[in-house]
Amino acid sequence: MPGSPQWLTYPGGDGPGAGKHIVLIAAEQEYRSEQSMPMLARILSQRHGFDCTVLFALDEDGNVNPTLKTRADDESVVHDIPGLESLRTADLVIFFNRFLTLPEAQMRCVIEYLDSGKPIYGIRTANHGFLGPFPYEVGGEQVRFGEDVLGGTFLEHHGNWHADSTRGILVEAQRAHPILRGIDDIWGPSDVYRTYPKGGHLPEGCTALVLGQPLLGRSHDDAPNPEKEPLPVAWVKTWTTSSGKLARVFHMTMGSGTDFENAGVRRLAINAAYWCLGLEDKITPNSSVEFDGPYEPLDTGFDYAELGVVPKPPSAYR
Repeated sequence: MPGSPQWLTYPGGDGPGAGKHIVLIAAEQEYRSEQSMPMLARILSQRHGFDCTVLFALDEDGNVNPTLKTRADDESVVHDIPGLESLRTADLVIFFNRFLTLPEAQMRCVIEYLDSGKPIYGIRTANHGFLGPFPYEVGGEQVRFGEDVLGGTFLEHHGNWHADSTRGILVEAQRAHPILRGIDDIWGPSDVYRTYPKGGHLPEGCTALVLGQPLLGRSHDDAPNPEKEPLPVAWVKTWTTSSGKLARVFHMTMGSGTDFENAGVRRLAINAAYWCLGLEDKITPNSSVEFDGPYEPLDTGFDYAELGVVPKPPSAYR
């Protein structure tokens, strides 16, 4: 995709991902995706050879602006993500969005991608990534992006929001799954999402890969919370389009900016991109998931002034 000051492009080089194009969408207000998606794009391009494009929700001044309101706060809000037409030629899209309301032409790009049968990948708030009726039907039934496409939507904080952390537990029966290759430690300071009612389970067709155990504090070695059972935080499934095409789906409900400081979380994210693209034979347990350049994510939250979250041009995140 051609370069533009409205988005970031990272040409791939030699590597297993050569010739594949991944579009990463950073468009949420809480978990610093504006920092983590460029970081992942740099690793995917420089360490693994994928061509990557990072798209952002921009304000009227053309700045990446995580402080923008959503329609839940202001019914007049319409978001703007320049470059969404790149979805028409993308091989994979990684969604990290929250409560988006898009203009019709931009939403059409999303719907066309979902109808293409190409793989779908969602991080954390992507499971409540769009507000309002989702303009897509399968078999005469309206599709819900979280529940139907990704396999679950945010119902509540199972952990204690901004007060505990999550230890990832590999599902024993799935230890041989290629997405888990080379992973032995997953931890992050975000809390566990509940995506199905108490006493329930993931929808039929979803395969849990990692469970998230809430801890009693925000440090890696804190003890598990004995009152909180582990819930799925990463799974795979198949999405069936309106025309019957089948698409691989990966969803992880971890993924705050600071979660990605953990190498296991990064490897999970990188391995999942390979799997989505049918390149699981190329996943090696010792491939590099090291940062390409500095990565110092701001903390999670909505207290923007205290956290230092201010509007910046896309180039500030390169």
